[in-house]
Amino acid sequence: MSEYILKIDSSDEKGLIYNIADVIYRNDLNIEKNHEFVDLENRKFFFRAKILGDIDITLLKDELKNVLPSDANIYLGVRRAKNIILMATKESHCLGDILLKNYSNELFATVQAVISNHDYLKDLTKKFDIPYFFVSAENIDRADHERKIRDILEEFNPDLIVLAKYMRILSSDFVSRYRNSIINIHHSFLPAFIGANPYKQAHQRGVKIIGATAHFVTDNLDEGPIISQDVIHIDHEYGWRDMQKAGRNVEKAVLSNALDLALEDRIFIYGNKTVIF
Repeated sequence: MSEYILKIDSSDEKGLIYNIADVIYRNDLNIEKNHEFVDLENRKFFFRAKILGDIDITLLKDELKNVLPSDANIYLGVRRAKNIILMATKESHCLGDILLKNYSNELFATVQAVISNHDYLKDLTKKFDIPYFFVSAENIDRADHERKIRDILEEFNPDLIVLAKYMRILSSDFVSRYRNSIINIHHSFLPAFIGANPYKQAHQRGVKIIGATAHFVTDNLDEGPIISQDVIHIDHEYGWRDMQKAGRNVEKAVLSNALDLALEDRIFIYGNKTVIF
C-alpha cells in the first residue's frame, strides 16, 4: 500500500469536502490525514490530504475533476523523497545544517550536489560525500555564469534548489526556468540594513529583535511568497558578533523548517503569499 499526497485549490462552493471524500471512498482508498482552508474574502478553497491505497492517478484525477469547480488545480502524486541541489557562497551554517540532516537521514530528501561561486565550502561538502561544483563568477558575465550553473542543474534535474546563503542575485531568466522551485533564506533586517555587515548596522541602531525569512525566489528581490519566519529577542548586552551568531542560528532553523514544508508538499502558493498545512 502506497502513500499519496493530494492537493486541491479552487473557487469555493458547497459540498467540496463531501465530494472529494466520496470519490476517494468509492475508489476504496483511505484518507489518513487532511486539512482544508477557505479564504472567505476571495472565496478560495484549499485542501490537502495524505491518502493510503493503490491509486490509478489519471483515473482518480479525472473523477475529482468531475466533482470540482472548473478552475480546480489538482496535484496527486506518490509521497516520495525529493531531490535537492544546494547553492552556497562562503557562509557554512545553513549548508552544514542541511548536509548534516541529510547525512543523519533527518531530511525527507536526497542532496544531489552543492554548487558555489567560491571554493570555500568544498572541504565541508566532501566530508559528506556530496559532489561539489565550483563555478567561479570572476571575469565572466552573469549570463555565462548562470549558463554553467544551469548545465549542472540539468544534469541532476532536482525537484528543489535551496539557496543556503548563496549571495548572488539571480536573473529573471534563471528564476523563470525554475519557477516556484527555488527557496532562499535571509535575515529580516531588510530593507533597513543592507550591505556586507547588517548585524553591525543593526547593533549601532540598538535593534532588539533578530529574525529570518525563508521564501520562494521571484523576480522581485527578497519579496517572493514567504514560507517560514521566526524571531528572537536580544538586548543591549549583545555585541554585533553575538547578534550575528544568534541570527545564523535563526536562519538555520527557519530554512530547515521551510525545506521540510516544501519536501512534504504542504505549501500552496497563492498570489504572492502561501497557504501552509
